[in-house]
Amino acid sequence: MVSSYNKIGNMLFRNVPSLSRTIFSSASPEPFRHEKRSKKVDDASGLERGFSMLDAEFFNDSKMLEIEKGAKELTIPIIKDNRKIVATTNGGLKHPSPLVFNSEWKHEEIHDDVNRFNYPSVSGVTRPENEEDIAFMTILELGHLIRTKKISSEELVGIFLKRIKRYNPVLEAVITITEDLAYKQAKQADQLLAQGVDLGPLHGIPYGLKDIIAVPEYKTTWGSTTFKDQVLDIEAWVYKRLKSAGAVLVGKLVTGSLAYDDIWFGGRTRNPWNIEEFTTGSSAGPAACTSAGMVPFAIGSETAGSITYPSARCGVTALRPTFGAVGRTGVLSLSESLDKLGPLCRSAVDCAIVLDVIRGKDPDDLSSRKIFLDDPFSVDITKLTVGYIEDAEMEVVDVLRSKGVKMVPFTLNYTVESVQGILNFTMDVDMLAHFDTWQRSGQDDEFEAQDQWPTELRRARVIPAVDYIQSQRARGKLIQEVKEGFTVDAFVGNVTDWEKVCVGNLVGMPVMVVPVGFEKIKDPPTNATRRRSTVTTGIYAPPDHDHIALALTMAYQSVTDHHKQRPPIDNLGPDDAIPNPPKALIPPRILKG
Repeated sequence: MVSSYNKIGNMLFRNVPSLSRTIFSSASPEPFRHEKRSKKVDDASGLERGFSMLDAEFFNDSKMLEIEKGAKELTIPIIKDNRKIVATTNGGLKHPSPLVFNSEWKHEEIHDDVNRFNYPSVSGVTRPENEEDIAFMTILELGHLIRTKKISSEELVGIFLKRIKRYNPVLEAVITITEDLAYKQAKQADQLLAQGVDLGPLHGIPYGLKDIIAVPEYKTTWGSTTFKDQVLDIEAWVYKRLKSAGAVLVGKLVTGSLAYDDIWFGGRTRNPWNIEEFTTGSSAGPAACTSAGMVPFAIGSETAGSITYPSARCGVTALRPTFGAVGRTGVLSLSESLDKLGPLCRSAVDCAIVLDVIRGKDPDDLSSRKIFLDDPFSVDITKLTVGYIEDAEMEVVDVLRSKGVKMVPFTLNYTVESVQGILNFTMDVDMLAHFDTWQRSGQDDEFEAQDQWPTELRRARVIPAVDYIQSQRARGKLIQEVKEGFTVDAFVGNVTDWEKVCVGNLVGMPVMVVPVGFEKIKDPPTNATRRRSTVTTGIYAPPDHDHIALALTMAYQSVTDHHKQRPPIDNLGPDDAIPNPPKALIPPRILKG
């Protein structure tokens, strides 16, 4: 125990030299007593820097030595035992923490979610002659073509696979093309319809999954060099839901390495609207592929900005749902109390359809639950009071007001000042617990960007448990204050403001990413370039009120067409060309999940 303790103790208090050495003089009248006293002082001094790193300098020498003794006899053995029980594999796919977060404001379950939404009907949809036009049709339009036998699911798969193979070499947005599986599922979908079996609006519709979501017999790489050959014999819960609804998986889409930003083992994912930009955020592939018409919709994830940021940059309509709305079994875990899965789509209508399929209680995800949502297609928005904050896009405010919504100025007030720090503590400590072996074995040295997870998780190693819990207590205070201050049915505000990203994820509130227009890019190569920077806003709702954010976004999109625009990936404009290699004009914010 002594040798093992010294090994771990040296790691915990590494680079902490003794501040003094025992000096023994034969002239000392009490050499033995002096030596013992000096050694005690030396031992305590050697611990001082370690305790300073933990912001625990208030302990006196005797207490520091007492803590050291207790660590040797009690703490380190417990740490080792726990590590053996739950920390021998990476990824957090097993042994979830019971310290889970429930974003529900009403704790009684008064409804069930078995009643599905009533989707609008479509009619008179004809098959376009151009495959590009087919690629940018909505879920309901594609479904109508399939049901009226104007196109088959197998034909759709062929169209989208062709686009993936054409654009992926430039966008670097797809990790694995699931071609054999796609044709197999499409054939089954077509056969079922021929037999009169209709599984719903996603029947026969192709889609993509962020590559942190496990699909049997296919690699689930987590975007990481370390895990790029990993095959998990797990069928993720969200994949099960989509498969049972008849949806057809065409690809595992890029995630930033270990769900951090847009850098992965094969490159860096680019923004279809401006090829010299990167997407930002780890749901890079879902955002870029949906924007470029490589899939009709995709499933991404967010822990801290990874749905909102890439969707905003790529001009995609997306929903970060209420925490707990979508089960996460079989999905790489960063933080059990922050991770969320959500749809990236062409429109709010499509988001509502996908959410309706994937929501519900996952029996193996302790944080998932049945959340009652009203039908967003039946919400009377004229009865809503919606706030708008200073950074809201006023076009959205004006359009909603014209549709009969009561729009009022609003500020979301709270007193907790450490919001961003709380999120970092929560995410980094949880992530390190899931990748303890990865760090201890030195595999973090293989990580694609050393200033990202490796640096953060090394810092997380010395966060005391008591301060982690204190951060959760502060989080509880924030949640209560936001609940009390949320005096409107929803509010409109900047969707990429980092403070709002942190608050929204800590509280578990849903937000819609809403495209509202375009701006000229900075330093264009030519004035005639077709490249653009997208402009977006967010529509935020309280937890369990995703239907409100969806209904408001649908109302806005019913009279605008920003979400229908297509990026210039085939024609950048006169005298403009795809650079080789592309360069990033705007450094991306580092986002996770």
